[in-house]
Amino acid sequence: MSAMKGATTKTVNVGGTSFAYREVGAVGGIPLVLLHHVTAMLDDWDPAVVDGLAAERHLILVDLRGVGASGGTTPDTFEAMAEDAVAFVEALGLGTVDLLGYSLGGIVAQLIAQTHPGLVRRIVFAATTPAGAKGPASTGAVLQAAAQRAASEGKHPKNFLFFEPTPASQEAADSFLHRLEERTEDRDTPVTDETIAAQLTALASWEQDASPAGLKNLNHPALVVNGDNDAMWPTTGTLELAQALPNAKLAIYPDSGHGAIFQYHDLFVQQTLEFLRG
Repeated sequence: MSAMKGATTKTVNVGGTSFAYREVGAVGGIPLVLLHHVTAMLDDWDPAVVDGLAAERHLILVDLRGVGASGGTTPDTFEAMAEDAVAFVEALGLGTVDLLGYSLGGIVAQLIAQTHPGLVRRIVFAATTPAGAKGPASTGAVLQAAAQRAASEGKHPKNFLFFEPTPASQEAADSFLHRLEERTEDRDTPVTDETIAAQLTALASWEQDASPAGLKNLNHPALVVNGDNDAMWPTTGTLELAQALPNAKLAIYPDSGHGAIFQYHDLFVQQTLEFLRG
């Protein structure tokens, strides 16, 4: 049975607010904290990725403030989201963590590493972008267009948001969506419209910030990953991120987009574990 499928949903008090999280893999060593994408909650993590990484690492998946089953109201700035993530890590009594930030989570991870560098050892940035890069401000329109197309074609919006229209990529999309439905008990709470609105506000501000200068001082070892044709946030932003980071490795997967790490889950897991071993 998938370890992700059977992971218990736990809660921890973070400054008076209950944060929902799950742990997968044997406890020990430096934990890998997973920060997920816009509109996502715990059940949106691919079991193939989570279980693959958990074969070697202790993983912690979290819903930040106002997301999924966590309490409170989602903030509309990434700075506040990053502070919530740091407070969550501290509430668990952790001194050092590795980070896997996917999409919106990758933006949060950038700010965590910049504002609390001693908390972080290594970082994996997947399908994310630096401040000032094009794409985040139009996320709302992209989501709406994908939802309309999905309704007309009888598919899931992620078929169009995360994957390419090619047969191989769409086959990977269907497999990914099937894996997301494996867990049938203790499922997380879907995100609210209020949470999505706050996330979209933060994304619009992120694109307007033309000064990602703090990245040049982010010396943590970083693995930067994306597909070669990201339909949500252009892959050029991923390249800009990798170029701005002083200590980054870059992996671009072919015939794939925003969900490349799910399409190439075996390769992504292999590369990530090798990177985290240091």
